[in-house]
Amino acid sequence: MAEPQPRQRSLRILVLNANSSTAMTTGMVAAVEKLSLSDSVEIFSYTAPPSAPASIDNQEDIDASTKAILDDAELAKDLASTKYDAVLVACYSVHSLVAELSKYQHLVVTGIFEASITTVLALTPAPLNNDKWGIVTTGKFWEDHLGDGVKVFLGQDSSTANHKFAGVFTSGLTAGDFHTVSPEEVNAKLEVALAQLFSSGNVSCVVMGCAGMAGLENTIRTAAIAAYGKATGEQVYILDGVKAGIFQLQQTIRSKQAFR
Repeated sequence: MAEPQPRQRSLRILVLNANSSTAMTTGMVAAVEKLSLSDSVEIFSYTAPPSAPASIDNQEDIDASTKAILDDAELAKDLASTKYDAVLVACYSVHSLVAELSKYQHLVVTGIFEASITTVLALTPAPLNNDKWGIVTTGKFWEDHLGDGVKVFLGQDSSTANHKFAGVFTSGLTAGDFHTVSPEEVNAKLEVALAQLFSSGNVSCVVMGCAGMAGLENTIRTAAIAAYGKATGEQVYILDGVKAGIFQLQQTIRSKQAFR
């Protein structure tokens, strides 16, 4: 009789909300729970302390959230231990926490911004067609911040054109607005940004550039169909960075185990 195989060790992933909004953490966790994850994956969540901004809307907020989280002694203790295998920094920005937490060499760390770009490249590999991808997000600050961040991540010079990247399109909302403003107002402002994105060319992938946008896929799908028609609009990828980050961390953990 064959010997029973040992149970595969769980992968323990911490979803780290870099702002102090518990409502946003709840929304992220709800999005993750809809994924078809293996029983060997355990998801944990963390919300930044009250000293962190409730909504991250500029570089000052990024810096303040980084300080508040790095000052959390209990979190630092957990990260230094073997409690987690990976951390997902769930703020759609070029967030300094990604580099800071990568100093824990036993952890796999990524941000939802970085994970979304890697996933887009996997979903849109053909180099010869005219398909584009773009980011739809909140306030104007993010246009340059994320646009420049995409080029840095891809190793491009700031003056180099990227013909696949349609750009960053903003709604004028804040991250917190997605949980406090009426759905009608959110949808109306988001629809304006989406119309601009879809009119920029043949967009085959839309990245939701804010963790607070989880659950707004139907609004984006409706806008894609309005712009391109039902057949084409239904083929547009709608990418949630939190979900992309979870998938990428799983793969990276397995890859480190296989290739090191």
